[in-house]
Amino acid sequence: MSDIVSKKKRSEIMRAVRNRDTKIELSFRRVLWSRGFRYSKNSTKYFGKPDLLLKKYKTVIFIDSCFWHGCKKHLRMPATNKKYWINKIKGNKVRDMEVNRYYKKIGWKIIRIWEHEIKKKSEEVFIKMIKLSKNGR
Repeated sequence: MSDIVSKKKRSEIMRAVRNRDTKIELSFRRVLWSRGFRYSKNSTKYFGKPDLLLKKYKTVIFIDSCFWHGCKKHLRMPATNKKYWINKIKGNKVRDMEVNRYYKKIGWKIIRIWEHEIKKKSEEVFIKMIKLSKNGR
């Protein structure tokens, strides 16, 4: 099945996809910072390149996009090139599990937040995150 947009338009669309500093990440970081949490963002020194790193609390935070990480509620699989997308998203999930195992093994806390959780219940997600990260205080 062919794409419903031209190659040029598809290229524009894919070029606009961001892997950091998304609106959701920015809003979450603003709340985190205003509550006194200090963090590093997208640190390449740490395995899996966490979106946020709270070194003081030995906590990594990943904000997972519903599409790229295969959310069961919101994933809308593209109609074209299905095999590629199924393998791509499956690979992302496998990598997420490897990252989780790594941080559990070294005694760090892992917080994974779905983008739809932040959109709908940002305050609840923030409270949950604070409880998890401050357990080590």
